[in-house]
Amino acid sequence: MATVLSVSGSPSASSRTNRLLRHLDQRLVAQGHEVVPLDVRTVPAEALLGADFRHPAILEATELFARADGVVVGTPVYKASYSGVLKALLDLLPQYALTGKTVLPLATGGSTAHVLAIDYALRPVLNSMGAAHIVQGWFTLDKDITVHDNGSLTVAPATTEALTQVVDQFSAALGRTPLLAAAS
Repeated sequence: MATVLSVSGSPSASSRTNRLLRHLDQRLVAQGHEVVPLDVRTVPAEALLGADFRHPAILEATELFARADGVVVGTPVYKASYSGVLKALLDLLPQYALTGKTVLPLATGGSTAHVLAIDYALRPVLNSMGAAHIVQGWFTLDKDITVHDNGSLTVAPATTEALTQVVDQFSAALGRTPLLAAAS
């Protein structure tokens, strides 16, 4: 099957966004995909904030994007947009780092007032980076994600149903996306 890069744009190790992504990664693995997690918060701040294109961590992230057939991008929503740490990484990737890729945008937040952040903030950036196909994304309310003391995760039933649908559509789209030559 396909290689999927699962990118968590959360600055927090214990975030609901990160935990939700890793939970969804399991579904993709069960469908036969190889999933490679990338937690942007682990990329050294000096590389991100100093725009060090030659830093080994930036070169490694660039290579992960290049090798992936598909990319899941998850972010918490802050101030009606995706996270700054995710923005910093996307800014350091090649202009057309998503050429030929199928992309699934996901976001989490505390209020339905931020539902459109995927379509009005994240999707245009992913599109400008050359994504071949950006499938229907999903916004999950923080209250619909429960992290238990033992580290397990419970997602509200209606949200689970919706996420299952978008992940399955992403998985199916991975097999249908034509690979395009990288733009110069």
